[in-house]
Amino acid sequence: MTNHTFPEDLVQRAKNIRVAFFDVDGVFTDGGLLFTEQGETIKRFSTLDGHGLKALQQAGITPAVITGRDSAALRKRLSDLGIQHAIFGTIDKAPAAQTMLTQLGLDWSQASHMGDDWPDLAVMTRVAIAFAPANAHHEVKVRAHYVTSMEGGHGAVREVCDLLLTATGDYDRMLKAALQ
Repeated sequence: MTNHTFPEDLVQRAKNIRVAFFDVDGVFTDGGLLFTEQGETIKRFSTLDGHGLKALQQAGITPAVITGRDSAALRKRLSDLGIQHAIFGTIDKAPAAQTMLTQLGLDWSQASHMGDDWPDLAVMTRVAIAFAPANAHHEVKVRAHYVTSMEGGHGAVREVCDLLLTATGDYDRMLKAALQ
């Protein structure tokens, strides 16, 4: 039923993923930062990505955020999506990911990560499967197992969610339910 044609080796690699780590700027967003005159950060998020993240949760995969920035807009979006695992304002992302893995009772072989720039590399090189959006930095893309066709903030997260759901076998079931 799926219209996706993800490489079979990639689908196999993704079968045991139980936590999906995501960066925010450049992944959930297009990487641009908008500031009001008062200095408040404004962010634009994709509803396609949001639906994919909710589907991951329904399939038993925990979406988690590790980001170098923090904002009220981001916290509101994560709350709206029901994402409970997030670490904000950290530059050293690998120890943050390890802390979350320990809390969840998981290890690196059960984790994926999507990042777009150098601060993500330490996590990307430890997880079972690493993703990068199409607009990621070159050094990140060459180390990713999969580079999405979509850019950050424009459906790249959804593409990763669809791949993970395909690997668990939940994609077709969820699509069938949506068609009824």
